[in-house]
Amino acid sequence: MNRFFDPGSVAVLGASNDPAKWGFWLSAGALEGAHRRRVHLINSRVASIQSEPTFASLADLPETPELLVISIPGTGVPAVVDEALAAGVTAFLIISSRVPGAANLAERIVSAGARLIGPSSLGVVDSGNDLLLAWGNFTPGSLAVVTQSGQLGTEIATLSARSGLGISRFASIGGQSDVRAAEILNTLVDDADTTQVVLYLESFTGGSALVSAMQALRAAGKPTMILTTGQSDAGARLARSHTGSLTSAMDTVDAACRAAGAIRLSTPGEAVELAGFLATSWLPEGRRIAIISDSGGQGAIAADRAESHGLRVDVLDAATRTRVEAHLPQAGHIDNPIDLDGAGEADLSVHSRLVDELLADGALHAVILSGYFGCYGEDIPALLEAELAEVDRLGAIVRGHRKPLIVHSMSADSRAVAALWENSIPVYTSIDSVMRVVAGAGFYASHAGRITEALEQSGPVTPWGTGYGAARDTISAAGVPVPRAVTLSRGTTLAEVMSGSSLTPPFVLKAGWPAHKTELAAIALGLGDTAALEGAHAEMVARLGEGEYIVEEMDTRKEVVEILVGGRRDENFGPIVMVGAGGTETELYGDTWLELAPVSHAEALDMVSRLTCYRLLTGWRGKPAADLDELAQIIVSVSRLIAGSNEIQEIEINPVRVTPVGALAVDALVVTDPVNDSEDSDSDSDRDRDIGDDDRTSSTSSTDSDRNGEKEPL
Repeated sequence: MNRFFDPGSVAVLGASNDPAKWGFWLSAGALEGAHRRRVHLINSRVASIQSEPTFASLADLPETPELLVISIPGTGVPAVVDEALAAGVTAFLIISSRVPGAANLAERIVSAGARLIGPSSLGVVDSGNDLLLAWGNFTPGSLAVVTQSGQLGTEIATLSARSGLGISRFASIGGQSDVRAAEILNTLVDDADTTQVVLYLESFTGGSALVSAMQALRAAGKPTMILTTGQSDAGARLARSHTGSLTSAMDTVDAACRAAGAIRLSTPGEAVELAGFLATSWLPEGRRIAIISDSGGQGAIAADRAESHGLRVDVLDAATRTRVEAHLPQAGHIDNPIDLDGAGEADLSVHSRLVDELLADGALHAVILSGYFGCYGEDIPALLEAELAEVDRLGAIVRGHRKPLIVHSMSADSRAVAALWENSIPVYTSIDSVMRVVAGAGFYASHAGRITEALEQSGPVTPWGTGYGAARDTISAAGVPVPRAVTLSRGTTLAEVMSGSSLTPPFVLKAGWPAHKTELAAIALGLGDTAALEGAHAEMVARLGEGEYIVEEMDTRKEVVEILVGGRRDENFGPIVMVGAGGTETELYGDTWLELAPVSHAEALDMVSRLTCYRLLTGWRGKPAADLDELAQIIVSVSRLIAGSNEIQEIEINPVRVTPVGALAVDALVVTDPVNDSEDSDSDSDRDRDIGDDDRTSSTSSTDSDRNGEKEPL
C-alpha cells in the first residue's frame, strides 16, 4: 500500500492544461509533491503542462514510475496497462471508467505482481506525505476517508474542512477490482496523522476482513464511522426460513459494526458531526443527560429529541436538585430540563455554576446547554469579554470532571462558539444534531467490539431438504432440548413405531418435509390417545401424501413464551445468529436481533434483552419470569452450530417454548448447501466517466465532478 500513499515516483498519463479535465487536477496535485518525489507528466501533443516539460509516451520516461496514474478514455486503458506491466510498473491508480474487460484487466495486473486501485476511482490523497492525486482541494487534517463513491467522499472531505478536522488520507476505491477497503483500513492503524475514519461502502464483499480491520482501528483508539446504502445482495434474497427473510442488510451491517466497535451513520453530515465531537470531547459513559435552557420551549424540544434518540432525561435526584435550586432561587422549573428563566441574562456565571453541579452528579453522563449562550457577545458587544470568560470557566469545569458538555447555540460562528470548541466543548446549531451526536458517542463508548471465536469446521450435517426429522437430530446433537419423539418413515406403520415407544399423550403429529407447517395444516396438536393419532395420520396422508411423519409428546407446560432462534451464513460477514419473537405471528411482529456468531452466554442474554417481547420473558403483569439462562444456552448452541459447520446455510428453530422451568424446541429447519468460497470482484462503482488527456479526449468527455457541466447521472 505504500506505493499508493508515498511512492518514490509518479507518472500521470493523461496530463492536461485544461482545468475542466481530470488530467489538469492530477498533474497539479502531483506537482505539489514534487519536492518529495519525482513527477512525470505524459502528453504527446504539448511540450509542457503547468510549466513542466512533458513526455510523449510511457516509453519515453527516464525511469519506471512506482505509481502510474491513468486518466484516459476507458477504451485505451487495457493497452496502456499491458505496456506498463511490460515496463515493470507495480502500482496503478486508474481514474478512467468504462474500461472494457475490467475484471480481466485486474487479473492481469495482480498476476504480474502489481496492484490496482480502480477503475472508476476519484483518486488518493495523503496529506502527511504531500500526495494529492484527485480532483479538488483537500485541507490537511486528521480524518481519513475510504469510499466507493468518489464524490460522496469529497463531500465528506469538504464538510471535514469546514469543521476544522481536515483530511489525513483519502482513498476512492471505485469498483474494488483489486485493492479492497479492508487493505486501506489496515494502513490507517499505524498512520500517525489519522485519528478517525469514515468508510462508505455499497457492497461488503470480504466482510470478515473489514470487521478485523475495524477491530484493529478500534484497538488503536481510532473511531470508525460507516455509511452505506443498504442495497447489498445480502438483503435482496429471501430465504426458506424466517431467519433469512426477517432481517435486512442493515441489521447485518449493524451486527458487524457492534462486533468491530464501529458505528453506522446515515449521512456525510452526521459522520462529520460525530467526528467533531469525538475529536473534541470526552465520551459519555451512559445515556442519562441533564438539559439546561434559557427557553422553556427550547428545553422541552430538547427533551423530546433526546428521548427520540434513546437518551434519558430523568428527574434530578434530591441532592442535585437542592444544589441547583441554590443557584436559581427565582426559577420556576428546576426539574430536568432546567429552565434558567432569565437567570442567564442577570448573571452569565450561572451557566458554569449549574454545569459544575450537574457534572458532579455521578448518575448523569452528559450535560446539554441549549439556547442563547454563544450569542451574548455577538448581539451585545459589551458582554463579549464576560461571555468569553464564562466559556473559559466552562472549559476548566469540563476538564476537571472529564465528562461531556455539549452546547446548542443560536449562533454558528461567534467568537464564543469558536472559544467553546477550543475548550473541548462541541457546539451545534441544531438541537437534533446535539442529541444525535450524544447518542452516537454513547453507542460508540458502550460497544468496544468483540473477537468472535474461530471454530473448527465440520462437514455436512444433513442433506438439503431432508426435513424436520433430520433437523431435530442436528439441533439435539448440538445441545438444544427437543421433545421425546418417534419417526414414522416410508414403509413402516404407525402401530409398529408406537408399540415400541414410551411416549405419553397428548401427542403431536407433524409431516416432516414442509418448511412451514401451519399453512399446509401439516401439524396436528393435542391428540389425546392412540386412536386420535391414527385418525390424524390417516387424514394427513390422504391429503399430503406418503412421507416422513414425526410423533412427539406435546409440551403442555404453562406460562409459555414462544421465541424464534435461528442462524444463517451471510455471504459477506459469515455466520450470523438471530433471536426474535416466535410462533405463527413472527412476520407480523418483526421483533428480532442478530449478532455475528458465535456468541457467549452473556452476549446471548444481551440479545434477548434487546427484543420488544423481552418484557414477556421477565414476568409480564405478575406472571413468573421465563428461564432466560436456558434460552441463552440455546442461542449459544445455535450460534456455535452455524459457525462450526462449513455446510449449514440456515437454521431456524420456531418456536422455542420458554417457560419458568426450561425451554424446548418444538419445530426446526436446517438448510445445507456446499459453501461457495469464491469472491467475485465488486462491480459497484461510483459512476461511469470518460476521462481523457489533450491527446486522446474529445469535447464530450465527462468527469465525476460537475465543474465541467457534464456530470453523468447517479
